[in-house]
Amino acid sequence: MLLTPRSRPHPRPARRTKAALLASAVSLCLLAAAAPAEPLGVGDRLFPYLGNPGYDVASYDLSFTYPGTNDKPLQAVTTINAWTTADLDRINLDFAHGTVQSVQVDGHPATFSSAGEDLVVTPDRPLHEDSWTRITVKHTSNPVAAKDQDGGWVRTSDGLAMANQADAAHLVFPSNDHPSDKAMFTFRITAPNDYTVVANGVPAGVEKVDGSTTWTYRTQHPMATELAQVSIGRSAVVRRTGPDGLPIRDVVPSADRKALEPWLAKTPDQIAWMEGKVGRYPFETYGVLMAQASTGFELETQTLSLFEKHVFSEPAYPKWYIESIMVHELSHQWFGDSVSPRSWSDVWLNEGHATWYEALYAQEKANKPMEERMKAAYGSSDRWREAGGPPAQPKAPAPGQKISIFRPNIYDGAALVLYALRQEIGQPAFERLERMWVQEHRDSTASTADFVHLASTVAGRDLTGFFKGWLYGEKTPPMPGHPDWKPTASPKSAKGPRRK
Repeated sequence: MLLTPRSRPHPRPARRTKAALLASAVSLCLLAAAAPAEPLGVGDRLFPYLGNPGYDVASYDLSFTYPGTNDKPLQAVTTINAWTTADLDRINLDFAHGTVQSVQVDGHPATFSSAGEDLVVTPDRPLHEDSWTRITVKHTSNPVAAKDQDGGWVRTSDGLAMANQADAAHLVFPSNDHPSDKAMFTFRITAPNDYTVVANGVPAGVEKVDGSTTWTYRTQHPMATELAQVSIGRSAVVRRTGPDGLPIRDVVPSADRKALEPWLAKTPDQIAWMEGKVGRYPFETYGVLMAQASTGFELETQTLSLFEKHVFSEPAYPKWYIESIMVHELSHQWFGDSVSPRSWSDVWLNEGHATWYEALYAQEKANKPMEERMKAAYGSSDRWREAGGPPAQPKAPAPGQKISIFRPNIYDGAALVLYALRQEIGQPAFERLERMWVQEHRDSTASTADFVHLASTVAGRDLTGFFKGWLYGEKTPPMPGHPDWKPTASPKSAKGPRRK
């Protein structure tokens, strides 16, 4: 994710551990059907009520009907297929900003109520541990509230898009809204015939009936809810081929297709550059969605990264800088999307790596030395840690500002940790670690502890002490190889897009 303004230009998935970790702690609550409904969570330090224990989602089937205007709710049906990881009398789903019309569990009507931002479903019979269940929720999905909420539907000048990071997918559809529970997705979106719809994954059918069209897309790899994307607009879909025949599809306002083509044409070479660093692109397709909207950030939604269109026409941004932003979101497809954080405190693994490859691209393609950027980051690091917490222990979001966890400490501050690691273990070992990381954890989740363990294995020595200071210390440790680097008195600042 790139936040604006930025301080400086430059079959069934594997079972997750989060449910098992918390099932015993909440089992009594889950089984106490007579007790009042209450919101639950998976124990995330930054978002305590995000996600839900007791089940593991295998797939989502999301159906939306867009009425052709943003001042009315979409009619929607969400179907969740899941495995239970505990005996359940109730099922908590994350959901808010919509009206629930009915719920079925395994084809039988279920009662439901709200508790906080949870939809609490009571099936007509208890669900037993390690059983397959299907939950179908008929509801509305409300873009009218989008102008007042921190994420979810994004109202564009000609339709809608999604921006669900970090705690907002449940403002669009019922879900287990935590990155530790990845799942397969199918999208079925019905819109008037003069709209174009694109979603994550690959097309799986287009059906026209009278004045409307239903578009179907399916993912071929599991995805976290925060990475879901649906674009509805008067758009052009521009197609080309990337490395090894990779299908690339970009979504742009139809009127701007010609003007934006020079930027779109850069993607295949950028993918090839990233593949040269960390290995083959991990998904079935890629592209950029240039939306006519003011979100305040750019976002790495899986296979279709979201950008504000005006970023590409802002004369204050140098071309090299915009290209590095494109690489930032592209690199997230490996770091954050394919390998997702197990908890939101692990988000430095997403943003630190994306910032690293953004800076490395700028160094190699535009002669912008990474060492200068890292030295400047070192000078600001103590202030960033004081304001936002250490990279792997960020402070909680400000009240009502969910995306405020995206502070400099998890961007350049986390990239600085990677720079220190490369200084400590040497460039060959560091580059080997990067490739191994995305290979070993592909299509899964990983934690800070996992990264520390793999880095120690690659280095051939225990790096726990090294990482403790760099990831959790209140003060920035001395930089290996640069004993002259010192904190600076005041930060330099300039305006530019920021990213998630």
